[in-house]
Amino acid sequence: MIDFVATFIVFFAVIDPIGTVPVFLAVTRGYDNTDKRKIALFATFVAAVVLIFFVVAGEIILTAMGIPLSAFQIAGGIVLFLFALSMIFGESKPDEEIRMAESHKDTAIFPLALPSIAGPGAMLTAVLMTENARFNLWEQLQTVAVLSLVLLITYIFMLVASFINRVIGNAGASIVSRVMGLILAAIATSNTLSGIKQYFGV
Repeated sequence: MIDFVATFIVFFAVIDPIGTVPVFLAVTRGYDNTDKRKIALFATFVAAVVLIFFVVAGEIILTAMGIPLSAFQIAGGIVLFLFALSMIFGESKPDEEIRMAESHKDTAIFPLALPSIAGPGAMLTAVLMTENARFNLWEQLQTVAVLSLVLLITYIFMLVASFINRVIGNAGASIVSRVMGLILAAIATSNTLSGIKQYFGV
Protein backbone atom coordinates (compact mmCIF):
# COMPACT_ATOMS: atom_id res chain seq x y z
CA MET A 1 0.00 0.00 0.00
CA ILE A 2 1.43 3.35 -1.03
CA ASP A 3 1.32 6.53 1.02
CA PHE A 4 -1.56 8.22 -0.81
CA VAL A 5 -1.08 11.62 0.81
CA ALA A 6 2.67 11.76 0.08
CA THR A 7 2.16 10.53 -3.49
CA PHE A 8 -0.60 13.08 -4.06
CA ILE A 9 1.61 15.91 -2.76
CA VAL A 10 4.48 14.84 -5.02
CA PHE A 11 2.35 14.78 -8.16
CA PHE A 12 0.51 17.96 -7.18
CA ALA A 13 3.88 19.69 -6.78
CA VAL A 14 5.34 18.58 -10.12
CA ILE A 15 2.16 19.04 -12.17
CA ASP A 16 1.15 22.24 -10.32
CA PRO A 17 -2.55 22.51 -11.33
CA ILE A 18 -2.83 26.04 -9.94
CA GLY A 19 0.16 27.20 -11.98
CA THR A 20 -1.56 25.82 -15.08
CA VAL A 21 -4.52 28.21 -14.65
CA PRO A 22 -2.85 31.40 -16.00
CA VAL A 23 -1.25 29.37 -18.79
CA PHE A 24 -4.67 28.04 -19.77
CA LEU A 25 -6.15 31.54 -19.71
CA ALA A 26 -3.36 32.82 -21.94
CA VAL A 27 -3.63 30.10 -24.60
CA THR A 28 -7.43 30.18 -24.71
CA ARG A 29 -7.81 33.95 -24.93
CA GLY A 30 -10.34 34.69 -27.67
CA TYR A 31 -11.98 31.24 -27.59
CA ASP A 32 -15.59 30.73 -26.53
CA ASN A 33 -16.50 28.57 -23.52
CA THR A 34 -17.24 25.48 -25.63
CA ASP A 35 -13.81 25.60 -27.28
CA LYS A 36 -12.16 26.25 -23.92
CA ARG A 37 -13.72 23.09 -22.48
CA LYS A 38 -12.57 21.07 -25.51
CA ILE A 39 -9.02 22.44 -25.21
CA ALA A 40 -8.94 21.66 -21.46
CA LEU A 41 -10.15 18.10 -22.05
CA PHE A 42 -7.76 17.42 -24.92
CA ALA A 43 -4.77 18.90 -23.05
CA THR A 44 -5.53 16.73 -20.01
CA PHE A 45 -5.91 13.66 -22.24
CA VAL A 46 -2.58 14.27 -24.00
CA ALA A 47 -0.80 14.84 -20.67
CA ALA A 48 -2.32 11.63 -19.25
CA VAL A 49 -1.18 9.59 -22.27
CA VAL A 50 2.36 10.96 -22.00
CA LEU A 51 2.66 10.36 -18.25
CA ILE A 52 1.15 6.87 -18.37
CA PHE A 53 3.55 6.04 -21.20
CA PHE A 54 6.42 6.91 -18.86
CA VAL A 55 4.85 4.80 -16.10
CA VAL A 56 4.61 1.78 -18.42
CA ALA A 57 7.67 2.14 -20.63
CA GLY A 58 10.07 4.41 -18.73
CA GLU A 59 11.77 1.67 -16.74
CA ILE A 60 11.72 -0.73 -19.71
CA ILE A 61 13.59 1.82 -21.81
CA LEU A 62 16.16 2.36 -19.04
CA THR A 63 16.68 -1.39 -18.62
CA ALA A 64 17.15 -1.82 -22.38
CA MET A 65 19.81 0.87 -22.25
CA GLY A 66 21.53 -0.82 -19.31
CA ILE A 67 20.91 2.09 -16.93
CA PRO A 68 20.27 0.98 -13.31
CA LEU A 69 17.23 2.51 -11.64
CA SER A 70 19.38 3.78 -8.78
CA ALA A 71 21.47 5.83 -11.25
CA PHE A 72 18.27 7.16 -12.82
CA GLN A 73 16.95 7.96 -9.36
CA ILE A 74 20.10 9.97 -8.55
CA ALA A 75 20.02 11.79 -11.91
CA GLY A 76 16.26 12.28 -11.68
CA GLY A 77 16.60 13.68 -8.17
CA ILE A 78 19.25 16.16 -9.32
CA VAL A 79 17.16 17.24 -12.32
CA LEU A 80 14.07 17.59 -10.13
CA PHE A 81 16.10 19.65 -7.66
CA LEU A 82 17.28 21.99 -10.42
CA PHE A 83 13.70 22.17 -11.72
CA ALA A 84 12.56 23.05 -8.19
CA LEU A 85 15.22 25.77 -7.90
CA SER A 86 14.00 27.29 -11.16
CA MET A 87 10.48 27.33 -9.69
CA ILE A 88 11.72 29.03 -6.50
CA PHE A 89 14.31 31.53 -7.78
CA GLY A 90 13.71 31.82 -11.50
CA GLU A 91 10.69 32.63 -13.58
CA SER A 92 7.69 30.94 -12.03
CA LYS A 93 5.80 28.37 -14.02
CA PRO A 94 2.91 30.71 -14.92
CA ASP A 95 5.23 33.55 -16.00
CA GLU A 96 7.48 31.36 -18.12
CA GLU A 97 4.75 29.37 -19.85
CA ILE A 98 2.49 32.36 -20.47
CA ARG A 99 5.40 33.92 -22.35
CA MET A 100 5.72 30.68 -24.35
CA ALA A 101 1.99 30.81 -25.10
CA GLU A 102 2.23 34.37 -26.32
CA SER A 103 5.07 33.55 -28.67
CA HIS A 104 3.38 30.45 -30.15
CA LYS A 105 -0.13 29.94 -31.50
CA ASP A 106 -0.53 26.38 -30.28
CA THR A 107 -3.25 25.72 -27.75
CA ALA A 108 -3.98 22.33 -26.23
CA ILE A 109 -0.66 20.55 -26.87
CA PHE A 110 1.97 23.26 -26.49
CA PRO A 111 2.53 24.74 -24.01
CA LEU A 112 -0.57 23.53 -22.16
CA ALA A 113 -0.30 19.72 -22.20
CA LEU A 114 3.48 19.85 -22.71
CA PRO A 115 5.25 21.18 -20.74
CA SER A 116 2.71 22.86 -18.44
CA ILE A 117 0.89 19.72 -17.24
CA ALA A 118 3.19 16.87 -18.28
CA GLY A 119 6.53 18.58 -17.82
CA PRO A 120 9.97 16.97 -17.39
CA GLY A 121 9.52 16.86 -13.62
CA ALA A 122 6.22 15.01 -13.93
CA MET A 123 7.71 12.52 -16.41
CA LEU A 124 10.66 11.76 -14.13
CA THR A 125 8.37 11.44 -11.13
CA ALA A 126 6.06 9.03 -13.00
CA VAL A 127 9.03 6.70 -13.53
CA LEU A 128 10.49 7.03 -10.04
CA MET A 129 7.15 6.53 -8.27
CA THR A 130 6.43 3.27 -10.13
CA GLU A 131 9.85 1.60 -9.91
CA ASN A 132 9.38 -2.18 -10.29
CA ALA A 133 11.98 -3.02 -7.64
CA ARG A 134 10.20 -0.92 -5.01
CA PHE A 135 6.53 -1.15 -5.96
CA ASN A 136 4.40 -4.12 -6.98
CA LEU A 137 1.74 -3.94 -9.71
CA TRP A 138 -1.07 -3.10 -7.26
CA GLU A 139 0.95 -0.23 -5.77
CA GLN A 140 1.79 1.04 -9.25
CA LEU A 141 -1.91 1.03 -10.14
CA GLN A 142 -2.59 3.00 -6.95
CA THR A 143 0.05 5.53 -8.02
CA VAL A 144 -1.57 5.82 -11.48
CA ALA A 145 -4.91 6.39 -9.73
CA VAL A 146 -3.41 9.23 -7.66
CA LEU A 147 -1.79 10.67 -10.80
CA SER A 148 -5.18 10.51 -12.54
CA LEU A 149 -6.77 12.32 -9.60
CA VAL A 150 -4.26 15.17 -9.88
CA LEU A 151 -4.89 15.36 -13.64
CA LEU A 152 -8.65 15.46 -12.96
CA ILE A 153 -8.08 18.32 -10.49
CA THR A 154 -6.00 20.10 -13.15
CA TYR A 155 -8.84 19.67 -15.65
CA ILE A 156 -11.39 21.04 -13.16
CA PHE A 157 -9.11 23.99 -12.38
CA MET A 158 -8.94 24.78 -16.09
CA LEU A 159 -12.74 24.70 -16.34
CA VAL A 160 -13.00 27.26 -13.52
CA ALA A 161 -9.81 29.09 -14.50
CA SER A 162 -11.45 32.49 -14.79
CA PHE A 163 -12.86 32.28 -11.27
CA ILE A 164 -9.54 31.09 -9.76
CA ASN A 165 -7.67 33.86 -11.57
CA ARG A 166 -10.05 36.47 -10.15
CA VAL A 167 -9.52 35.09 -6.64
CA ILE A 168 -5.73 34.68 -6.53
CA GLY A 169 -4.50 36.43 -9.69
CA ASN A 170 -1.23 35.69 -11.50
CA ALA A 171 0.73 36.79 -8.42
CA GLY A 172 -1.08 34.25 -6.27
CA ALA A 173 -0.43 31.49 -8.80
CA SER A 174 3.24 32.50 -8.84
CA ILE A 175 3.44 32.26 -5.03
CA VAL A 176 1.82 28.81 -5.04
CA SER A 177 4.25 27.69 -7.75
CA ARG A 178 7.24 28.76 -5.63
CA VAL A 179 5.88 26.97 -2.56
CA MET A 180 5.44 23.83 -4.68
CA GLY A 181 9.04 24.31 -5.81
CA LEU A 182 10.24 24.27 -2.20
CA ILE A 183 8.33 21.06 -1.50
CA LEU A 184 9.69 19.54 -4.71
CA ALA A 185 13.27 20.45 -3.71
CA ALA A 186 12.87 18.46 -0.48
CA ILE A 187 11.41 15.49 -2.39
CA ALA A 188 14.22 15.64 -4.96
CA THR A 189 16.87 15.66 -2.22
CA SER A 190 15.27 12.61 -0.60
CA ASN A 191 15.18 10.79 -3.97
CA THR A 192 18.85 11.56 -4.65
CA LEU A 193 19.99 10.37 -1.21
CA SER A 194 17.88 7.22 -1.56
CA GLY A 195 19.40 6.53 -4.99
CA ILE A 196 22.96 7.01 -3.66
CA LYS A 197 22.22 4.64 -0.78
CA GLN A 198 20.82 2.02 -3.14
CA TYR A 199 23.58 2.40 -5.74
CA PHE A 200 26.41 1.96 -3.23
CA GLY A 201 24.50 -0.58 -1.12
CA VAL A 202 24.88 1.50 2.03
